[in-house]
Amino acid sequence: MASAPLPLFYNGLEPLSSEVHANYRVRAQDSAPFLVGQHAIPLTIDEFPLVQRHMPIVFSVGDEGIPLALMGLNEGVNVFIDDNGKAIGDGFYVPAYIRRYPYMLARLRPDAQELSLCFDPTSDAIGAFEDGQPLFENGQPSQVTKDILAFNETFEQAGQRTQAFMKELKEMELLMDGEVSIQPEGAAQPFIYRGFQMINEQKFQDLRGDQLRKMSQSGMLPLLYAHMFSLSLMRDVFAKQVAQGKAPQPQPAF
Repeated sequence: MASAPLPLFYNGLEPLSSEVHANYRVRAQDSAPFLVGQHAIPLTIDEFPLVQRHMPIVFSVGDEGIPLALMGLNEGVNVFIDDNGKAIGDGFYVPAYIRRYPYMLARLRPDAQELSLCFDPTSDAIGAFEDGQPLFENGQPSQVTKDILAFNETFEQAGQRTQAFMKELKEMELLMDGEVSIQPEGAAQPFIYRGFQMINEQKFQDLRGDQLRKMSQSGMLPLLYAHMFSLSLMRDVFAKQVAQGKAPQPQPAF
């Protein structure tokens, strides 16, 4: 396929074909090695109400900013997944971006109008196995494949809504560079986290009544509150890093 940069997690993309992959099967996985050390996961706005109970929601920097769920505060740290790719504890929400892997919808050519269901051929979840659920039956997509396709279509639609949401945030100039300071007990200096964007609460509070009413009617308002409420979980994630021995090195006092 084209040499465009691959999305997070993906090592390659191959279109799913009833001819080439007629004997391919999907088998259940009890771990997610691709998640080890991944601290920031793309989100859709549909997930904000669920994610904000478990992980901080921030926005990436740059003109094409996207929402992110923080599974760790430092590069290479994921407090929800152990070194073998197994979940630490249970009951936390798993973002759809993770559940989508190893599949995704993609254009096979830059000029293609339609998206095709593709998969990462390096994944252990799909292949010419003797066990697992078949992707094709009698040359036709199985129910499993139909369900995978439906999930990916829903994900793409949510992605479009997320792009519109981010565009509106930018037009309203509600985003600002984020900074969080965490002062652990006994540390000489606080740990300062930057490199993300967050809602400028002062600008948010200064919005006119008609702007707030429009945001409430469009469903945007509760999404902003979900983001802002979730930021309190920064300290919870940091505490988990400490408990797991994954805290950053203390900063020297100058």
